Amino acid sequence: MGYLNNQIGYRDELLATRSIVKTENWVLLEPDGLVKNSIPGYVNCDTTILGSPAMGASFADYIITVHEGGKNDAIGGNGIETFLYVIEGQVKVKNADKEAVLTEGGYFYSPEDKALGFEHCGEGDAKLYLYRRRYSKLEGYEAYTVSGNAEDLPWESYEGMSNCYIRDFLPKEFGFDMNMHILKFHIGASHGYIETHVQEHGMYFLSGKGMYRLDDEWIPVKKGDYVFMDAYCPQACYAVGDEGREEVLTYIYSKDCNRDVEL
Repeated sequence: MGYLNNQIGYRDELLATRSIVKTENWVLLEPDGLVKNSIPGYVNCDTTILGSPAMGASFADYIITVHEGGKNDAIGGNGIETFLYVIEGQVKVKNADKEAVLTEGGYFYSPEDKALGFEHCGEGDAKLYLYRRRYSKLEGYEAYTVSGNAEDLPWESYEGMSNCYIRDFLPKEFGFDMNMHILKFHIGASHGYIETHVQEHGMYFLSGKGMYRLDDEWIPVKKGDYVFMDAYCPQACYAVGDEGREEVLTYIYSKDCNRDVEL
């Protein structure tokens, strides 16, 4: 099994964790203590399951370290849509429609009727963020393969604020029942209000530090953390640090969208 941070044996400090699990409300997972999961199909990969239905999510999120020769030939399909984002390194990604070599910032969305595969193709390990979800069909509409690199997407002002920006990865079309975004907060930036909505979020922090409001608590977060927020969990954040010395706060996150409530 092993651990995500490769720490073994006794620690120098008392046993402690920043991780907090409030099932079907919200969850914070820090990297320390997360395990590597053995999952069929992942060859020469260290795979850690983050979000899952076990915590109340309608999707599954993973962090995958891909070593030399690492691959998975078939993820998703048969009703499961997938989204892959390259945090670092290089991989070749393909489905029945398209093949692309992705480097840092690269992304690939594969619709529910097409399995996605990836294969290590660079030097050194690659680190991936992977999302899987059962697609919610809508008559007359369908999703399709999308790939590219985040650096080619524009930063748009978030809610009209001058120090907070967003990138959207997928088209704003009814064929897509979810989207993936990156939010960027400069030091001192925040949401304009505490949000409360039916959509779930799974988010992985790519850089910086912040304070995140989850339900009725303010929780410190930083690069490498993962957060799940269930429906109607009040949430907002602001970036912390010293301007010029600290990284901006960025995180990639999923949001279900474009569908009515099922009764």
